[in-house]
Amino acid sequence: MLPLKEKDKPVVQKLLSAGCCARCVLRFCSVSVQAAYRQAQQVGPPRPIHDSGCEGACAETLTALLTGTVAVKTTVTCCGVFSQIAEAVKAEKYEFDTMVLSVSLPAQLCVREVSVEKGLLFDKDDVIQVKEAFKWVMQGLVAKQLGGVAVVTKSAFEVGVEFTHPETDADCHFLASACPDCFKPTKNKQSVFTRMAVVKALEKISDAKFLKHYPCPPTQPTSSCSPQDVQCLHTSVFVAGRYNKFSRSLPQTPWLIDGERRMESSVEELIAAPLLAAFRADGFNFSSSGREDVDVRTLGNGRPFAMELLKPHKSRFNRAEMKQLQETINVSSDKIRVRDLQIVTREAMSRMKEGEEEKTKSYTALIWTQKPIQREDIIFIDDIKDLTLDQKTPLRVLHRRALAVRQRVIHSMNARFLDPHHFYLGLKTQAGTYIKEFVHGDFGRTKPNLCELLKTDADILELDVESVDVDWPPAIPE
Repeated sequence: MLPLKEKDKPVVQKLLSAGCCARCVLRFCSVSVQAAYRQAQQVGPPRPIHDSGCEGACAETLTALLTGTVAVKTTVTCCGVFSQIAEAVKAEKYEFDTMVLSVSLPAQLCVREVSVEKGLLFDKDDVIQVKEAFKWVMQGLVAKQLGGVAVVTKSAFEVGVEFTHPETDADCHFLASACPDCFKPTKNKQSVFTRMAVVKALEKISDAKFLKHYPCPPTQPTSSCSPQDVQCLHTSVFVAGRYNKFSRSLPQTPWLIDGERRMESSVEELIAAPLLAAFRADGFNFSSSGREDVDVRTLGNGRPFAMELLKPHKSRFNRAEMKQLQETINVSSDKIRVRDLQIVTREAMSRMKEGEEEKTKSYTALIWTQKPIQREDIIFIDDIKDLTLDQKTPLRVLHRRALAVRQRVIHSMNARFLDPHHFYLGLKTQAGTYIKEFVHGDFGRTKPNLCELLKTDADILELDVESVDVDWPPAIPE
C-alpha cells in the first residue's frame, strides 16, 4: 500500500489530471519512503480502479502507474527522466565495488515544478526534489545492471549523468526579461540559463509576473529527457605498501639532468608499471615516507610508500589478487621488493606523512677515516645519546630546498671496528637527519659532526637504511 493519506486525495487528483507521473505525485505529496519510488516495472493486466477515497482510487491509480499496468504520457514536470540511465552506465565497462550516482537535470524542470505548485495552489516547502527521487528509483536498477555494485554517497567512482530536454529549453527564456540581473554570461558555460541562475530568478520573480508569462500547470511535453552526456569518473585509487631497494645505482624517481634521463629506471617506475597495467589507470603520483639517495639501499621492513592511480578503469581487487600483483612487481626486477601491498583511503595516507618528521630511522654506514684508528678510539661513540645537531641545508640539495638551519637529534650510535681506516657506524636518528653530512661535516655546515668527534677527517663510503619506524601501512601476513 502506498503511504498516502485521505488528505492527499484532492492533491493526487489534481496532479494526475494535470499530467504528472506517479512518482511526481509522490514527490508533491512529500512521500519520503524510497521503496514507493522503486516499484519494479511489470507487465500485467490492468488493475481495477475503485472509487473508495484516497486509499482506493488514488492509491490504485498510482500503483498501476508505478508498475506499468496503466499507460501514462510523458510527465509535465520530470519529462520522463526516470527511464534513461542503466544502459548508458553499463556500456562504460568499468570494474568497481561502489559508485556515486550524480545527476544534472535540465534547469527548466525548476520552472515546471514552480508552475505546478502555483497553478494548483500548493504551498509546500517539503516537496521531494526530482534529483533525489531519481536516485531512489535508479540506484537499485543501476546496481542490479552492474552486478550488485553498491550505490553509495561516497566513493572514488562517480557516474555523472547530464540530461537535456530540447523541447522545453524555451521554458526558461521569459525569466531573462523578467529578472535580467540573474543571468550573466560566463566563459565556461554555453548557456546563461544555468540551474543556479534559474533558481535565483524563480525566487525573485513575483507570482503575478510568473503566472502572466508561463502556463500553470505547464503544457504536456511530447518527448522524454535524454542523457546528453554520461561520464564515468574514477578519480583516484590509492595503493600503499613498503619497498626495499637493493641497488646502489637506482634513484627513487626518474633521474633527469638537463631533460635527459641518466639512469635506466627508478623505484617508482618499477612499482608503477604493473600497477598501471592492472588498474588500467591513466597515470600516477608517487610519495613515500622520506627518500633515499640513489646510492643508498633500503633494507629491513622497507620504506612506506603510497601511489595515487589516476582515473583507473578497475579498482575491484581482493586480497589474493593484490598479493599476486605484489608478486608480479617483485619478479619484474631484482633491484626492489615490495611487501604489504594494499588499497587504502586518501585519509589513511596522512599516517605516512606524519612519520616523515615525527618518527625515527635507523642506518648502518661504512666509515673511512684519514687517520689510522684503533678499536679503543671509537668505543666512546656507543655512549653518545640524544646528540642534537644544527644542520644547515646541505650544499647538495640547496638547489631544491630553502636555506635554513634545522635541528635534528641522533638518539643513539654504535661502532664496529673493521680495520685501521674503516668501521661500521650504526645510528638511530630523528627523521629528516642528513647522515652523510653528519659524517663529513659538509664544510662545517653540520655541527657537531663525526670528523669533530673523531678529530680526523672522515667520509661515508656506503649507507643503508635499516628501518623506517612508521607503523603504516598495516602489515599483511605472508
